[in-house]
Amino acid sequence: MNGYSWRNLVSATALTISLTTPALAADGYFLIGYGPRQKALGGAGVADSRESMALSINPAGIVDLERQMHLGITALMPERGYSTEGLPKVVAPGDNRSGRPIFPVPNSAYVSPIDANSSWGTASYGNGGIATSFDFGHYHSPLGGPFGGGYAGVNLEQSFTSFAYAQKFGSLAIGIAPTIAVQMINLQGLKTFAPYSSDMYRLSDNGYDWSFGGGMRFGMQWRVTDQFRIGAAASTPMFMTRFAKYAGLFADGGRFDIPASITAGVAYDITPDLTVMADWRHIFYSGVSSVSNPSFPVLYRTLGSSNGPGFGWKDTDSASFGIEWRVQPGLALRAGYHYATNPIPTNSVTLNILAPIINAHHASAGVSYAITKNSTIDVAFVYGFKNSVSGREALPQTPATPFGAYNPAANVNIWLRGTEVSVGWNYKFDLGDDSFIPTHL
Repeated sequence: MNGYSWRNLVSATALTISLTTPALAADGYFLIGYGPRQKALGGAGVADSRESMALSINPAGIVDLERQMHLGITALMPERGYSTEGLPKVVAPGDNRSGRPIFPVPNSAYVSPIDANSSWGTASYGNGGIATSFDFGHYHSPLGGPFGGGYAGVNLEQSFTSFAYAQKFGSLAIGIAPTIAVQMINLQGLKTFAPYSSDMYRLSDNGYDWSFGGGMRFGMQWRVTDQFRIGAAASTPMFMTRFAKYAGLFADGGRFDIPASITAGVAYDITPDLTVMADWRHIFYSGVSSVSNPSFPVLYRTLGSSNGPGFGWKDTDSASFGIEWRVQPGLALRAGYHYATNPIPTNSVTLNILAPIINAHHASAGVSYAITKNSTIDVAFVYGFKNSVSGREALPQTPATPFGAYNPAANVNIWLRGTEVSVGWNYKFDLGDDSFIPTHL
């Protein structure tokens, strides 16, 4: 490793951690992509790495990159809410929309070659999250709000910093990235569920709580021919400390690990300047009890218990398709499409008023433009088309319904749509430039 690299590693780590912030999401609470290029391509690119944020989806992809850095930000503009039909008993009636319309989401990365066959890098990015906010006006007794517990909402934020090493063996590149994860949650409005909690004092309205942990990311890229490439990447679960303030809500005493995922894809150069890509991704929500355990029935003192109720989410599969046309040196045009299966089944709609993460279809586009020899600006737009899921209102256990019940007189419908606008700045260092701070803007 070059003499400057350890100093740069410390600086890059501080930079990326300071800029990390979590986000809203698309595939459940996973984003379709992290940097502007990935977003513009509909999330595709596990087999085609051309800039430093590629580290976030495939650590093997950094092996052929020049020394470079990236700073970016995304403005997320989701619209989400729920409506009821009939005579609900648990949920506040009517057509109700969540507040909190705009979220800024920074991302950053740094990559440096070690020699002709290996590289290292670091990247920070948000891996999704959940954010809803329903005020007292959505009235349900005794305190208002969707569940009668007053102002209701959840703010789950997850951020990651990955440190990658990649090695090339002929036409095959392998990468590994130990990853630090931090998550934060604030949940309000569920106090009326106190009889069903194993710890009513650690159920709701306890302010922000933090959880720390980590895991590993792995990746490979195989250049089959000069035009055709195959890529694959995987992430272990991120094993996290418990949310102690919400041990009476989340299963297993507040445990909320981040699920594992696998991705595979291909890239093909139709011409030297025109590349098409296709990826598939599977997210293992079933491996996290607090997320995947059934939300029905909710029995007395079961919330927060060992293997207790969750949000009822299923694993998701998604497909990403992207095309990039490098029109001329310094100018590239991109477009993409992303489809994801819905993690929330119809029998789990009631509790998921707090987390209606059900986008299915996304269209995206973007442009990259070199403003100088060293600096490039990337812009991406993503639109998530409106999607909704309806189901019977779920009722908790009562003496008359000892195993809970579904309300035959009421349906609950949750919905989501949204827009993302991303901007990124990429800087490539000149050969022989050992400085960490860009000097040729």
